[in-house]
Amino acid sequence: MQAQETKEKAADIGREFAFTAADFERVRKLIYGLAGISLSPSKREMVYSRLGRRLRTLGLSEFSDYLQLLDNGDPVELEAFTNALTTNLTAFFREEHHFPILAELLQRHKGGGQISLWCAAASTGEEPYSMAMTAAEVFGTLSPPVRILATDIDTNVLAKAQQGIYAMERLEKMSQERIRRFFLCGKGAQAGQARVRDELRALISYRPLNLLDSGWPIRGSFHAIFCRNVMIYFDKQTQYGILKKFLPLLRPDGLLFAGHSESFHHAADLFRPRGKTVYEPTAHSRTSGG
Repeated sequence: MQAQETKEKAADIGREFAFTAADFERVRKLIYGLAGISLSPSKREMVYSRLGRRLRTLGLSEFSDYLQLLDNGDPVELEAFTNALTTNLTAFFREEHHFPILAELLQRHKGGGQISLWCAAASTGEEPYSMAMTAAEVFGTLSPPVRILATDIDTNVLAKAQQGIYAMERLEKMSQERIRRFFLCGKGAQAGQARVRDELRALISYRPLNLLDSGWPIRGSFHAIFCRNVMIYFDKQTQYGILKKFLPLLRPDGLLFAGHSESFHHAADLFRPRGKTVYEPTAHSRTSGG
């Protein structure tokens, strides 16, 4: 044990903060308990980099002091810790093959009243806004009868999503027609930025939500749930528990959209494939609510 500690201290020479294997294990255990995220051993450098920023902000010199602060249950820092370790890679119309399927679903329910959609990993807003743009195109109006719930565990990215302001390079893969229709491009001091039109922003309600929470303050019967590229951070048992909670919130004819690296074969009693990373419910006896 002593030899291992000596080796680790030698490896930490040149680092701003000592970060031992024991520190990393404490981080892994804590983030799993808070958010269900399973960090692989290869993520140690990523953890050091992201949490090192928190130590600098707080004026701490030791990871052990920071971990003690978290163990004491400081709610503000626990939120900052979770935000720091949440990956938020996203883009407008990412995994583009899903949006024609969403368009078909919306077309099918035209004239049937309000359509409810849920984006369960909203990040900085590109995904729910892509859903809103798809709805506007299907209905031919910026105010379609569609409501989108957008949730994420990371409160920082939700704040950015609500603003709906993006650097123009974030829009570069979109057609000029879509940019003209759905965005207001900045001028003067705002040059190089674009803002989502207010009508589209009004279709979306943003709320913080931890998918690992035992109870979700969500009601409704969603026509579609987008939960893409977040399940990969959970183990199979955690995935199954979340999928089981999705089921009563999704209409019998609703669709669940997953990420390109995600497969739910272990939950075949709950969902069956409907297309490329698209699933539909297999269980028809469901309870109301969630």
